[in-house]
Amino acid sequence: MTTLEKKYGLTTAICMVVGTVIGSGIFFKAQDVLNATGGNMPLGIVAWIVTGFLMIVCASQFAVMATKYEKVSGVVDYAEATCGSKFAYYVAWFLVNIYYPGMTSVLAWVSARYFGVLFGWDKAGPEVLAMAGFLLIAAYTMNSISPKLAGKFQISATVIKLIPIVLMAIIGTTVGLTNGTLAGNFTSVVTEAVGGSSSSGLFAAIVATVFAYEGWIVATSINAELENPKKNLPIALIIGSLIVVAAYVLYFIGVAGGASSDVLMREGATSAFKNVFGGIGGTLLSVCVIVSCLGTLNGLMVGVTRGMYAIAVRDEGPMQKVFKQVDNATNMSTNSAIWGLFVCSAWLLYFYGANLAPNGGWFGLFNFDSSELPIVTIYAMYIPIFIAWMIKEKNEGVFKRFVLPSISIIACLFTVFAAIYAHGITPYLMAKAEGRFAFPVLFYMVVFAAIMVIGVFFRKPKNK
Repeated sequence: MTTLEKKYGLTTAICMVVGTVIGSGIFFKAQDVLNATGGNMPLGIVAWIVTGFLMIVCASQFAVMATKYEKVSGVVDYAEATCGSKFAYYVAWFLVNIYYPGMTSVLAWVSARYFGVLFGWDKAGPEVLAMAGFLLIAAYTMNSISPKLAGKFQISATVIKLIPIVLMAIIGTTVGLTNGTLAGNFTSVVTEAVGGSSSSGLFAAIVATVFAYEGWIVATSINAELENPKKNLPIALIIGSLIVVAAYVLYFIGVAGGASSDVLMREGATSAFKNVFGGIGGTLLSVCVIVSCLGTLNGLMVGVTRGMYAIAVRDEGPMQKVFKQVDNATNMSTNSAIWGLFVCSAWLLYFYGANLAPNGGWFGLFNFDSSELPIVTIYAMYIPIFIAWMIKEKNEGVFKRFVLPSISIIACLFTVFAAIYAHGITPYLMAKAEGRFAFPVLFYMVVFAAIMVIGVFFRKPKNK
């Protein structure tokens, strides 16, 4: 039977981390962070650093695991090695049917939306929806026909998206230091922080940044195709995470040099781009967002197209012979990729109906953000893996066996709480004040449970 070849190097793996995490959020979360802190710039920087630390901690724990375990689809390997094949199957089932396609479909729409900005399309109009479908199919086509080309595109998109970030970090900071804008932003506060205190404002800002750091785990999905994965994947996770945190913090400072905090709170990063780069700044920002989103879309599609293969190669799941098949010409799990495209299409339809359809969502209480709420469950799934690691890996030192995974568990718990707070508690309180009921997290969990129950019927344990 044909198996996946080693076709990717360290550079591609690093770009998978950086390119998948950095999407549209970096360009627009600055406004949310400043609104949360009341324009307190130093507090906003702390928020970016704290959330980045949470990402680095979890990535470091998986990096340690990557030095020991190697099979197919990293995080699934770690789940299997620590918690057993049954738990690994459900992690893989969740990734391929909820997590990856949920985010991928939304990134296709976000990319199409910013194409629409250039042409004046309605963000919920048919033009944007059609473009989203095209971009989804285009990403699938590139990954399924030429995975090497997809790897090269990931490198190119990552480099291109970092150019405006680096330029804003350098030029924006220089301009801000020269005209005094940066000093003014660092020494003044526009209004009271959310909750009325610095601590509550910091928490609200951290919640706003959590989702901007999501997606790095996708890089582990290519470990079967990565040269020397036990060496290169840990390096990629650590270096990629550090690049992301540095890019976010320095870009945030650069934006602060491009416009005053009160303007940024009202108009967002567009005003800083216009001030620093002139009249073409707004258009430049839109182009940067498109390239950035396309890179993230491609990175997520890499994980989507390999999902069912990671299940079938373990002799689990439905139609194992079909999904474990690898094309001789492209060395790609083509049938697995087809399933990934199908599920992405279903989630794109759901996202449109739940969040963009006119006259309210199509699904009533089951309208929720399918790109961010899966964070509630993916980070919860990491926790048993970390606990089992501490129990089983008796040969590791105290730091690797207990300290790092313990901090990682705390980071996961906080991330889960942040997701619930942002999408569950706050919307519920707003709805209650208006005399209606809405708790998106609850109804997301119902959908999650239903899809996982379906997975129970398709699981086929190995014959021993």
